[in-house]
Amino acid sequence: MYVRHLSVGDFRSWETVEVPLQPGVNVLLGRNGVGKTNLVEAVGYLATLASHRVSSDQALIRRGAAQALVRAAVVSGGRELLLEVEITTGKTNRARINRSPVTRPRDILGALRTVLFAPEDLSLVRGDPSERRRFLDEVLVMRAPRLAGVRSDYDRILKQRNTLLKSAGIARRSGRAPELSTLDVWDEHLAEVGAELICERLALVDALRPHVVAGYAELAPESEPIDLVYRSRVLEPLDPDGAAPTTAVEPADPEVRGSDGGFDTRNGADNRTENREAVKGAMLGHLATRRSAELERGVSLVGPHRDELELRLADGLAKGYASHGESWSFALALRLGSFALLRSDGVDPVLVLDDVFAELDAGRRDQLAELVADAEQVLITAAVETDVPKVLGGNRLLIQNGTVTTDG
Repeated sequence: MYVRHLSVGDFRSWETVEVPLQPGVNVLLGRNGVGKTNLVEAVGYLATLASHRVSSDQALIRRGAAQALVRAAVVSGGRELLLEVEITTGKTNRARINRSPVTRPRDILGALRTVLFAPEDLSLVRGDPSERRRFLDEVLVMRAPRLAGVRSDYDRILKQRNTLLKSAGIARRSGRAPELSTLDVWDEHLAEVGAELICERLALVDALRPHVVAGYAELAPESEPIDLVYRSRVLEPLDPDGAAPTTAVEPADPEVRGSDGGFDTRNGADNRTENREAVKGAMLGHLATRRSAELERGVSLVGPHRDELELRLADGLAKGYASHGESWSFALALRLGSFALLRSDGVDPVLVLDDVFAELDAGRRDQLAELVADAEQVLITAAVETDVPKVLGGNRLLIQNGTVTTDG
């Protein structure tokens, strides 16, 4: 898979620009602030419908414009698709495939796969759990686009349930009997969709773990070993007092196996269906136990929105323990692992290395370059060409004065 041509209009700093790309390595060279990252951000947006830099689409629209357009010709398996997304202020975004509108923007997900390395990736190791949940969900959707709908459904149900919790909590504190029958219905919905999301994440972590461990060992062979552990309150024993456990514990359900605290996902979809029912029942039990605390606080305290992907270095958490170099290597290993996993599905995703080499020492630069050199397409941004290892030859694009030109 590769992007043959990228067009953007009123996206970030670009009023309009056409960018010809090639299979193999493409290096976008230019001083800081000339818009290199904006271009690879546009590619990533077509793949994920999200930015790796900001949470709001509004920031993607050029100042003074009402709408931004991102368009790319994507070649995969000998077939070319034209993907387009219009980002509009105050309106629902619109998307097209081969000039034909799709019902929802998320219907284009899966047509382009990308794996992006960026300085912001340090937050995967050092940031909040939400950063790691987002990472897992992005890879999930890349592998199975239908899960974008599951994630959207979960967010909608969670929002509705939180609204009901707040209103019921207010009623209870004011001496009125809260209406809880509706809340019971939303508990069922939350547990149904939440269980599916948890089981898909568990299966993903099981599949991702060996690739991430191997990538880290290649990037930092002198370092201690790493591991990935998915932690969820839903998989923990019920606490009759409704208090949060002070430490992560192994699930009590006999169907749960393994030191990672995950359900057995080795037998594929059939086993995951059984797991979903077990997880749903466990989640309903935890929701009932935590009901009083949820009414008091007005928020849902149980579910995949509260889960954590633990990144472990030796016997402890990488967060707060790993050195700067180890943190970088772990973040890169997560991306390399997701690339290897996506590649194992039969299609190479487009690799994007956004100003990464400037952040690495010479040894890690060379090691990373060797690991990604055989990708079908690599997009690299750099302010200084010498930061890019020589093994990564290929197409050079010069970005200056609001233009993109091919070097030589």
